[in-house]
Amino acid sequence: MTLRVGIGAMPFTPSDMEFARQAEQLGVDSIWVPEYWAADALTPVAYLAACTTRVRLATGIAQLGARTPAMLAMSALSLQALSGGRFVLGLGVSGPQVMEGWHGVRFDRPVRRTRETIEIVRSITAGERLEYHGEIYELPLPGGEGRSLRSAMSPAHVPIYVASLGPANLRLTGELADGWVGNSFFPETADVFTDPIRAGAEAAGRNLSDVELTVSVSLEFTDDVEEAGRRHAEGYAFTFGAMGSATTNFYNNAFERQGYGDDVRAVQRLWLAGDQDGARRRVPTAIGIGTNLIGTNDMIRERLRLYRDAGIGTLRINPANPTGDDLDRRINDLGRLLELVREVNGEPRP
Repeated sequence: MTLRVGIGAMPFTPSDMEFARQAEQLGVDSIWVPEYWAADALTPVAYLAACTTRVRLATGIAQLGARTPAMLAMSALSLQALSGGRFVLGLGVSGPQVMEGWHGVRFDRPVRRTRETIEIVRSITAGERLEYHGEIYELPLPGGEGRSLRSAMSPAHVPIYVASLGPANLRLTGELADGWVGNSFFPETADVFTDPIRAGAEAAGRNLSDVELTVSVSLEFTDDVEEAGRRHAEGYAFTFGAMGSATTNFYNNAFERQGYGDDVRAVQRLWLAGDQDGARRRVPTAIGIGTNLIGTNDMIRERLRLYRDAGIGTLRINPANPTGDDLDRRINDLGRLLELVREVNGEPRP
């Protein structure tokens, strides 16, 4: 497996835009734009399409339910045309707190919603006349004046990547998606994610290699691994305590399947009880170190080998800024990482 490097980006300041430009010049493969309850993911991709020439441009991720499947397909076709074929549609169901609290959309049957959205988007982008009879979407609506329409845009292939954490959605990713938008990932326990993706792929007559596996990691070069790992670990307290309710937290479930169940439950209890400082202290340092690229050149080179051997195709990098917005540091660290990736990719494989 050859490793590629992408970056996460929110290009809303001159510094962040310059980072994206220089990252492309350094040789990154892709730029991923997030979406949660701040800016949308699609508008920045259009802006980046005008400011770059080579890199793939991906939503990481557009929230399912925030737009109709047809609107997603319209946006995808627009961005594919504007970018010269460089757009990747990353999709994810988000969670009930965001979908019901922010978008006012019921969070129900997320796996089924993902399947039907992918099927509708693919039908539209392939230039087919849209007629769909699903459990969630019925197009055209029955009993009304709607007509079965075909997009007036030219057909275009739009790669679809799915952000999934639970086993059912991971199997769906293997069955239908072009790629996986992964997080909460330790390369040492990669099979927690890759086994269901592989099972879904094989059930559909595909191979795991047909699905590009991408994972998000923060990057920090340092000799003080314990201090940096501790700092990154504490950032997970919000994920375990606030990125979900007491009963629904997909991140916690993913960490539990990787052996950290007691830890994430303890962090969540502290957070929900109002003890946020205690919750931050309770996150194991091993989580901060194991889910990121932290340490010296030699340490990070060894971690890169683990990701490569786990079948990861793209690392979505977030260069750490422990001392503030330091563009030079981010660029230097990214260049340093790309050199290590080239070294690892050039090593003979057994």
